[in-house]
Amino acid sequence: MTRKRILTGDRPTGKMHLGHYVGTMANRARLQDTYDCFFLVADLHMLTTRTELERLRLTGENIRHVVLDNLSIGIDPERSSYVLQSMVPAISEMALIFSMLVTVPRLQRVPTLKEVMQDLEIEQPSAGLLNYPVLQAADILCVRANLVPVGKDQASHLEVTREVARRFNSLYGEVLPEPDTLIGEVPTLVGTDGQAKMSKSLDNAIYLSDDAKTVEQKVRGMYTDPARIRADIPGKVEGNPVFIYHDAFNPDVAEVNDLKERYQQGKVGDVEVKRKLATAINNFLDPIRERRAAFERNPRIVEEVLAAGSARARNEADETLRRMKEAMGLLFM
Repeated sequence: MTRKRILTGDRPTGKMHLGHYVGTMANRARLQDTYDCFFLVADLHMLTTRTELERLRLTGENIRHVVLDNLSIGIDPERSSYVLQSMVPAISEMALIFSMLVTVPRLQRVPTLKEVMQDLEIEQPSAGLLNYPVLQAADILCVRANLVPVGKDQASHLEVTREVARRFNSLYGEVLPEPDTLIGEVPTLVGTDGQAKMSKSLDNAIYLSDDAKTVEQKVRGMYTDPARIRADIPGKVEGNPVFIYHDAFNPDVAEVNDLKERYQQGKVGDVEVKRKLATAINNFLDPIRERRAAFERNPRIVEEVLAAGSARARNEADETLRRMKEAMGLLFM
């Protein structure tokens, strides 16, 4: 029986953090045993918000970080295909075709467009940023993916992919699958500042590659209950970032419940709660750090993984594009 396909990916804008892990990366490691998985490094997507030369020069380093971070959480290149978007030319041609099937007002209604513009202080979006969901549709449909693990904030983009597939199939025949969305168990992880989701640009993230001392330092500075100025004052657990992280990364449920109970009674200080959280996060990250160090001993590992995965994706994308053109009457030769 042929396994269903998954495609998901990351923009190479820097190191991956705990928010990425709970949002989508944990699902990737679990699902690669039962699905045919394609993992994309979306370097062309990066251009939608980053065109400055000094930032583009970091692309190679960032690609390396993205691949190593994913390998370190358990992605196996022998079972999954790791793909560099720009090494699959058919994606760009498919995106051009799909852009003819989506209206500008529809793309302007994608909720994350306004969020990105606000976060990055973009007054007028480029055509590329507006078309981000269309290029994403080409990424997904080029390998005819059936399921897309994403963070909660990306779910609206997947609706555009589904609409593109439906529109194409209604016009030209059943060629493209209509992929389903899979959202992580902890859809959005609040940042260490407690003010927004964890984000590289907001500098409120704990990275998968952070060492133990860095994690301890970041946890010590985490936002908690602002109304609790002393340890003997009952504190609020719900919505408290420290306890959100405990729930996500501390497997000792009894310890977490005890801390919550004492916190609400004013019988434990933030120092103890944060110390135990730092221990839990470091215990979680230790095997990830070890795997990353092992992969880094091969200086060519990233290039080798991307070359093999991109070659397979090119074959699949070329076949998808051939089927599309044949259905559209555009296959001349």
